[in-house]
Amino acid sequence: MANKKLKIGILSAGGDCPGINAAIRGVGKTAIVQYGMEVIGISNGFSGLIDMNTQPLTEDHLSGILTLGGTILGTSRMKPFKPQEGDTVENKPEVIKENYEKLGLDALVCIGGNGTQKTANLLSKEGLNIVGLPKTIDNDVWGTDVTFGFDSAVNIATDAIDRLHTTANSHKRVMVIEVMGHNAGWIALYSGMAAGGDIILLPELDYDMNVVANTLKDRAEKGKAYSIVVVGEGIERPGKKSAARYVAKQIQELTGLETRETILGYIQRGGSPSPADRILATRYGAHAAKLIYEGNFGTMVCLDKGNITSIPLEEVGGKTQLLSPDHSLIEKARNMGVCFGNK
Repeated sequence: MANKKLKIGILSAGGDCPGINAAIRGVGKTAIVQYGMEVIGISNGFSGLIDMNTQPLTEDHLSGILTLGGTILGTSRMKPFKPQEGDTVENKPEVIKENYEKLGLDALVCIGGNGTQKTANLLSKEGLNIVGLPKTIDNDVWGTDVTFGFDSAVNIATDAIDRLHTTANSHKRVMVIEVMGHNAGWIALYSGMAAGGDIILLPELDYDMNVVANTLKDRAEKGKAYSIVVVGEGIERPGKKSAARYVAKQIQELTGLETRETILGYIQRGGSPSPADRILATRYGAHAAKLIYEGNFGTMVCLDKGNITSIPLEEVGGKTQLLSPDHSLIEKARNMGVCFGNK
């Protein structure tokens, strides 16, 4: 496709996270400067392709966005292959195909997490030229060593836990901190280790509240003034109570130790991306433009042992990258006395 001036579209879908704008910039600037492509921004995820909500993206539009959180294109969680109550558009995939052709697109870059990459694969099977970019703070996209957004979230969570150390020490309390990640414990593990968590509960590992309670009582008996418990939001628990609230209540009842919970929530997804995420998102974006130029479609950009490469979208869709129980960091944490709620 190198002999033709290509026209590409870029969209961001699913939850926002730090680094999306850096990725948009990486795709767009490389496409324009290196390959002479025309770039179209599509607003609000896949909804923008249905509503034809688009705008040209020039170098001027892409200047000054590297450090910005969120996404200049907006986002949505609309899934075109999944009918939803209140839909006013029939056969959304067909509408997307028609509008893709009306726009004269030669390729579409889809920036998003698991759901977005699954949709990207389905659109690829419908005949669209698709390249995916993996983003999510949860770090749970299959096929890549890391997603951009994760490092920023870990930094934010670590800073919050660092601050909770001082108030926990002042009041001699147990502090329970809940971090995001759906069913993946990457943020909990990495921020818990980086911030010196005493107990880390992960969605991927079974835990016993009696083990947690005994660990905390043992620490108190040894003169430890306070304890930090980091929990992933997706840990197994009865009822609909938040993970932190459930664990804190159980600790209070089983140990009698004064316990407080903190839920970090969406603060982990906001703000400026970390330098590492800016670089990773830029590398991903630049490689996406290269894949388009080479005609390498139906792929997702990924990081494999430090190298930027790509993987077929059909290998990504519908899978989730979870922590392995024998992950090396879990093993090292255990060797340092960190409790994971099991023996």
